[in-house]
Amino acid sequence: MQVCFHTAITSDVLPLVQSKRGIQMLYDAGMKKINFSGGEPFCIQRGNFVGDLVKFSKELGLATSIVSNGSLITDTWFQSYSKYLDILAISCDSFDDECNRNAGRTNGADNHSQLYHIRRVRDLCYQYNVIFKINSVIHSLNYNENMREAIDELQPVRWKVFQCLLIEGENFGKDALRDARPMVITDKQFEQFCATHRHLKCFVPESNSFMRNSHLILDERMRFLDCRYGRKDPSPSILDVGVEAALNRSGFDEKMFFERGGKLVDIFKYDEVHSVDSPEYTTGYFKHVQKHEEIFQAADRLAEELENELVDSDNETATELDAKEEGNV
Repeated sequence: MQVCFHTAITSDVLPLVQSKRGIQMLYDAGMKKINFSGGEPFCIQRGNFVGDLVKFSKELGLATSIVSNGSLITDTWFQSYSKYLDILAISCDSFDDECNRNAGRTNGADNHSQLYHIRRVRDLCYQYNVIFKINSVIHSLNYNENMREAIDELQPVRWKVFQCLLIEGENFGKDALRDARPMVITDKQFEQFCATHRHLKCFVPESNSFMRNSHLILDERMRFLDCRYGRKDPSPSILDVGVEAALNRSGFDEKMFFERGGKLVDIFKYDEVHSVDSPEYTTGYFKHVQKHEEIFQAADRLAEELENELVDSDNETATELDAKEEGNV
């Protein structure tokens, strides 16, 4: 969760047993990868709750990832759970601490330094062989910032950059706890930022049009969230109606998922190994690929099969329409 853009509107936590049941149902329905985000996932039981879910997911055979601000992540947590975690993404919208504070990312402390935490967690990822990513939301206070030097230093495997997105009832509107409208930027401003950083191999931008419907999102009650209309409309819980019935209410745009490069294996398509701070880090990248290559290749094959099914479905629809037109002649 970006502190100044997306706001938790409930503190509900599904019991661990029910959470695992939901994950099992999603796995049985064909899910290959799961990402835990928030809110801040490490707030609950000092990270043990999300750690237990990551462990359960990995033992099922899922690719696992977490998005966090990094402030609560400890070496002790890595010792217990890192072997079950494939990817850890740290949220960092700016590499200027003052900009982060002005945007509201203070984590409750005026002297909070997101740069300290991102470097600390980066080192833990390399030490424990977890793939390191960075997520950044681009907004009115940082779209002119040149982040190339910082990204070159930190060497994430992937840097995902999101255009600030308004969600009614969450970060603007009558019932919202915060108002992010002053932080919104135009498509042209987002493209300006992208043009400055597009040469970086790890750079993956997501504009509002790509982001809004191309992710399958479940809330704390295991309900899919439909974002098509500028808000998060919940489906019935998969625990009550099953995955398929709830998925029909998700608003998920499968074609947009493929257009934005949702295939998991893309992380590992590098022409060369990044130069990093020490030989140990370079070795770590090879370990990342070796550890996860089969998982991501299998996911890529599944994605291609789904894509082919979509193409076949479109072709069948086109053939049916041609047949009808010929019949009307």
